[in-house]
Amino acid sequence: MSQELEIEFKNLLSREEYLLLCDTFHVSINDSKTQKNHYFDTHAFHLRAIRSALRIREKSKGFQLTLKQPVEKGILEHHQWIDSDETNRMLKDGGLVDGEISQLLQGQEIPVEQLVYFGTLATDRIEFPYKNGLLVLDHSTYLKKEDYELEYEAASYEEGAAIFKELLSAYNISVKKTDNKIERFYKEKNRQIQT
Repeated sequence: MSQELEIEFKNLLSREEYLLLCDTFHVSINDSKTQKNHYFDTHAFHLRAIRSALRIREKSKGFQLTLKQPVEKGILEHHQWIDSDETNRMLKDGGLVDGEISQLLQGQEIPVEQLVYFGTLATDRIEFPYKNGLLVLDHSTYLKKEDYELEYEAASYEEGAAIFKELLSAYNISVKKTDNKIERFYKEKNRQIQT
């Protein structure tokens, strides 16, 4: 299992703002790469209750199971590679494959046998280097909904915050409280369940 500390800043965009930034940075929607995230939690939302998230991301070299947990200034990600049979079993039957992520969750008294697949969020992602970090333009679709997002990934929280604030200001993009993708996914899922 590998770990990484993710320090990122994000802001939802209108379609017009998204297209403006694509034009400004000379990137095209045709430059995007599609990634699919399959999300899991229990019906009682045990992971969401501790502000954590579990996903399987389809990658070119296989399937990566990731547990995201909040830390003081960022998100700690735990990664574990799984094969297509394990992925299909989790998507179809729920539960969690054996490994260090399962051990971590069981140590936090999460009933891993109750984990179920909630759905998939697909993102067309354009990313490129920007001021000591990585600038990301995302167009995501999930549960018959779509949104656009700007992300900036940085090595330092303080430097990243300053660069991101400057970027939004330079293009007159209003600061919007932006939940992460899984939170937006779950809010939409809950909205659909309620109606």
